[in-house]
Amino acid sequence: MSFLKSFPPPGPAEGLRQQQPDTEAVLNGKVLGTGTLYIAESELARAWSRSSDGVPWCSPNMANKGPSYGMSREVQSKIEKKYDEELEERLIEWIIVQCGPDVGRPDRGRLGFQVWLKNGVILSKLVNSLYPDGCKPVKVPENPPSMVFKQMEQVAQFLKAAEDYGVTKTDMFQTVDLFEGKDMSAVQRTLMALGSLAVTKNDGHYRGDPNWFMKKAQEHKREFTESQLQEGKHVIGLQMGSNRGASQAGMTGYGRPRQIIS
Repeated sequence: MSFLKSFPPPGPAEGLRQQQPDTEAVLNGKVLGTGTLYIAESELARAWSRSSDGVPWCSPNMANKGPSYGMSREVQSKIEKKYDEELEERLIEWIIVQCGPDVGRPDRGRLGFQVWLKNGVILSKLVNSLYPDGCKPVKVPENPPSMVFKQMEQVAQFLKAAEDYGVTKTDMFQTVDLFEGKDMSAVQRTLMALGSLAVTKNDGHYRGDPNWFMKKAQEHKREFTESQLQEGKHVIGLQMGSNRGASQAGMTGYGRPRQIIS
């Protein structure tokens, strides 16, 4: 939360959602003032028409969450431990090689990786680089989006393009996993699946070391002639037993004693 000396109400361009007059703001048991509450796409803003000693404030990112406690904190801690910092370095190197040095390099660590990819622009450039010219699936804006819903929309477009490329739904992260940093290991899993597909397809659009990703198993379809299929009908499968080898030939019938010759 940022305290400002003056802050104008959000305009129509910022996607004004709701306007609530005569709203009282209280911080640590102290009344900051009473005024109009504005809720927009890009920010949560408050402008006071009358105030005691408070000042206007805004929260530039509505997606930021407070700390979790108890079981929620324990679950979140386990999710965060799945994040692989060595894998992060490999993915960063691939993205830079695949998209070019213009994408920059993030700060090390989970938070730096999240901030780097958060607005969806770099992810969109990444998936576009795997397609030939004229067939780019995602439109990348010239200026990175600053409004929250635009950034989330850009990430959603990347996810749709990645799914169309062949990434399975089980390997896809959710938008909030990246935007709110809920599960960055899921983001890594999606990028690994995307890289593996690019290496497997081997269509000339992948850039980087092929050993960075595991090549996926490919279908090996076999064709049989009609005569081979007919011959297969007369073969007894081993699951059903065998008609060759040991048999009961020469054995006595059931219930008869053994014939012992002295």
